[in-house]
Amino acid sequence: MIIKEMSPGERPIEKMRGIGIKSLSNAELLAILLGSGTKRKSAIRLAEEILSIDKLGVKYLPEISVDELEKINGIKSVKAGRIIAAIELGQRIAKYDDFDKNFIMSTNDVVSRFMEPMRYLKKEYFNCLMLNAKGMILQEDNISIGDLSSSIVHPREAFSGAVRRNAAAVIFVHNHPSGDPEPSPEDINTTNRLSEAGRILGITVLDHVIIGDGVYSSFKERGIL
Repeated sequence: MIIKEMSPGERPIEKMRGIGIKSLSNAELLAILLGSGTKRKSAIRLAEEILSIDKLGVKYLPEISVDELEKINGIKSVKAGRIIAAIELGQRIAKYDDFDKNFIMSTNDVVSRFMEPMRYLKKEYFNCLMLNAKGMILQEDNISIGDLSSSIVHPREAFSGAVRRNAAAVIFVHNHPSGDPEPSPEDINTTNRLSEAGRILGITVLDHVIIGDGVYSSFKERGIL
């Protein structure tokens, strides 16, 4: 079906405007970049042919070449150039995004970094994020695995990496497999002990974040630190 023959709600641009860009398929996103199809093929059909060049589908796009695109009947240099340029722009944006993720400026940065990797873990993982004076991440270490009640986090292990890296500050992060991030008495006692050890070492404990199932608890936000 040619895009002109589609109902307005089915056309990629109108669909994007109506219910948002995240509702579009990979083929529809490529169709918008292509702009138009041919007399016999819609832009969506051309997009589907692009995605079928390799069995990896959309994952292959960063590797795709102009020559490969131009082998598809209906795609010439202008359309191929748009696709390649869009992919390159996306890769450049991703590099800037990765750079930003190397800095911790707020509790939200910590939560964004750890929520998905830790929310479904079946054991407690206690991690230490080491920062320089500007908030740049120097290193991330796992300190212990197991309930804090049975696997006590000792300041020596907790700060050993921070001392080696000459960190100015640390943030501790651990998960609650129950999904409830409410700090336990043991969590509070451990945090107080680590905070005191940090003061002695000249390393500031900025926060202790507990990750639950889609929710979190920050000692800093709660005024415990």
